[in-house]
Amino acid sequence: MAFSFLTQELAIDLGTANTVIFMNDKIVVDEPSIVAIDQNTGKPIAFGHAARMMHERTHPNIKTIRPLKDGVIADFNAAEQMIRGFVKMINKKKSLFTPNLKMVICIPSGSTEVEIRAVRDSSEHAGGRDVYIIYEPMAAALGIGLDVEAPTGHMIVDIGGGTTEIAVISLGGIVCKESIRVAGDVFTGEIQQYMRQQHNIRIGEITAELIKINVGSAMAELDETPEPYIVRGPNLMTAHPVEVAVTSQEIAHCLDKSLAKIETAVLSVLEQTPPELYADIVQKGIFLTGGGALLRGLDKRLHDKINIPFHVADDPLRAVARGTSLAIKGTDRLPFLMR
Repeated sequence: MAFSFLTQELAIDLGTANTVIFMNDKIVVDEPSIVAIDQNTGKPIAFGHAARMMHERTHPNIKTIRPLKDGVIADFNAAEQMIRGFVKMINKKKSLFTPNLKMVICIPSGSTEVEIRAVRDSSEHAGGRDVYIIYEPMAAALGIGLDVEAPTGHMIVDIGGGTTEIAVISLGGIVCKESIRVAGDVFTGEIQQYMRQQHNIRIGEITAELIKINVGSAMAELDETPEPYIVRGPNLMTAHPVEVAVTSQEIAHCLDKSLAKIETAVLSVLEQTPPELYADIVQKGIFLTGGGALLRGLDKRLHDKINIPFHVADDPLRAVARGTSLAIKGTDRLPFLMR
């Protein structure tokens, strides 16, 4: 193609919590999915990490928006501004011409037609010439190196920020799936609520996220217990500053109900799985991807409950983005890419 150098291929994992963009097999953007808008002009003033630093710290003239909720676009305008901002980050050095953008974007497998349309429209408005769409579990399977086109069954559990995607994949297609809106954001909200109820302390989203990263756990009994995490904040009754040491056992107790919902969804997909594929899954195990897969002891908890081995993928956070970047090379032949 004569003008192929004018075409830029971007693989975008547009996540509720983070957006990762691959170009030429390299990560060029890995930023939180958040944008800060000037309320007076309506123009964006920061994206990604810079906007996250402002989150929950703004005055009335600045508003921070997370354009995606539960894995789908909740604020169309902010999503478009954010995608445009991230694309500009990549192209800040190239000012002579505007490249044609070919994008592959992944979305939750439970997305409705309207939600798919919103993603496509936002991408096109942000400069996408050719926009392809891939479902998250399929991208995750590609990203961890599974042969998705083989006539064998693979099962993926992708726990992201907004949704948990569970799917059985065979012959390049999704055989049965479930997408539930219990994932990282719900865990963060439950930690905030737990700190209010049990310790009488008010904490923000960012602090709750740090608790999850430092002492987040799926089981009370761990082989290696992390050190308690110190949290500082105002007492709800007196507004005096208080300091609390949070343990992984507390967080395991606090997240128990949400994790039970994920277990139920996994069992529900296994019930729908044809017996031959079920046999393949029992033999190979089930693969965990997404940020939620980093929760301590989650693979063991699921194994104890479901009796099938669970494997946490290498670098689970970027598995979906890596799979999307592999898919962009096969846009002309892969049956599971949607235009």
